[in-house]
Amino acid sequence: MSGSLKEVGIIIGEASSVSFDFSSKPSEMPSRWEYLMINSEEEQDGQMKQVQVVAQIERVMSASQALTKELNFDIIKKIIESGLADSKVWGRARVLGFLTEQGELQLPKKAITPGKPVYIAPSELLEKFYSYSPDEAIQVGSLITRREVPVALSVKGFRRHLALLAQTGSGKTYLAGILADELLALGGTLVMLDPHADYVFLGRNADGKRHELSDRITVFRNPASTGRYSEGEVGKVEPYEICFSDLDVSEICMIANIGKSMTNIQDGLEQALEYLKAEKDVFKPEDLLEELKAKEWKEKGIEKSKIAGAKAAQKYIKQIVKMNVFTSASTSIDALLRPRHLSDIDLSGLSDQVADYIAFRLLSDIYEKVSNGDFPFPVFVFVEEAHRFIPYQGNTRSSRIIKKIAAEGRKFGVFLVVITQRPSKIHPDALSQCNSQIIMRITNPDDQLAIAKSSERLGEALLGDLPGLNTGEAVVVGEMTRAPVMMKVKRRRTLEGGSDIDIVAKMRAAVEKSKEESLDNESDRLRKEMKDLMG
Repeated sequence: MSGSLKEVGIIIGEASSVSFDFSSKPSEMPSRWEYLMINSEEEQDGQMKQVQVVAQIERVMSASQALTKELNFDIIKKIIESGLADSKVWGRARVLGFLTEQGELQLPKKAITPGKPVYIAPSELLEKFYSYSPDEAIQVGSLITRREVPVALSVKGFRRHLALLAQTGSGKTYLAGILADELLALGGTLVMLDPHADYVFLGRNADGKRHELSDRITVFRNPASTGRYSEGEVGKVEPYEICFSDLDVSEICMIANIGKSMTNIQDGLEQALEYLKAEKDVFKPEDLLEELKAKEWKEKGIEKSKIAGAKAAQKYIKQIVKMNVFTSASTSIDALLRPRHLSDIDLSGLSDQVADYIAFRLLSDIYEKVSNGDFPFPVFVFVEEAHRFIPYQGNTRSSRIIKKIAAEGRKFGVFLVVITQRPSKIHPDALSQCNSQIIMRITNPDDQLAIAKSSERLGEALLGDLPGLNTGEAVVVGEMTRAPVMMKVKRRRTLEGGSDIDIVAKMRAAVEKSKEESLDNESDRLRKEMKDLMG
């Protein structure tokens, strides 16, 4: 095999089992991020065996002994013109590991030996390095430096949760759509919290037509939502409803922000619910508010503390009435949790308060059903705009259940995909539970620092590469891949709902529209003049 390998350098200086420097001819030095291969020896099954160690170039440097910074410009020009200028180049590479005969990745225990030749890693070796068996592989793209080498992620990596992090415009929503499509194809059950209706078109191909999995994708929308897209644009939209009379006192107190220390208010509220449930099987927050205002409580001999509590509770229940989220029926969790089915929860058009409550209610129902063993299949929960639901400071209603899923969900089969453009705004406890991360372009220093704190596998070199990534390029670290990989995201087969508008085309259309209006106005003026002349 060595005859077909391209030698590009020799290992120099000090080398270790994790990195090495190598020298190369200026004309043969590979580019940064290129993959290298070194033949080495490692102990396997009690025997020393030849292995092919894969490494990736982190830095490329050049220097000249003749052209030093102490020389002035004229002397430098003369040295170059006389042909006396020298140049040397060298690179630094990070060792990624080698594959055993069983296909497992191992890191070398022995240091790489100086003087050994360095080769360009063959594409077939890299394909083995970044591939998995078809039943657990998610095809996401290709190597940035080798477009012919596909990159697959392991579904098993989702068992420790995934964070998809990128600043706006880097392609994270586009990539999330690919992950959802691939998981569904492999048999996953998905629930997606979708604040901006970015995923409502997953049931259509890029050309707008339905595909073979369209019948396994349902968009749910609460009646309070105005929706970013109409039902005619999306297709069939199912209602996600919550019946107020299904709630108990503790949940009503939680929604209304009635603290545990407000015992009189809680007692008054509980008394009102008792009277209301005796009268009606189904009721709304407006009905509870009217019951709290009832004057006959005094005639019934109710304690003064409860009456005072009922009066004080009215302002809290008024806030629930304003949410406008409750209906006369509740959508069963069974409608969302189905084998090999994707439920997109379209939260567009809802206030943060309402979206937060729906997320809390939905995720609580999912966790309860799966943890009780009533749904035996893996459930993947995508939380888009995660910093809105699990903020760094303060608590939302949904943050408690999301943190619970992050800490305990994997024991039962509930796995998180946390998606955000502001890693520094998300609670670090949730982010640190995501043992795999897909990171796209990030330039904000605070966000870079938050990523560095949450990931043990993202080295300083990879962290420094994040601002230089182009749209659609990503770094993947963690249990979803054998070794950190820099990839170019593949073309998505489904229609995207979260893409930015074409501002140039829209402005061009506005110009054309203004021309039409000008022509119409001119025609109206001429018609008026003709009428005046013919008087």
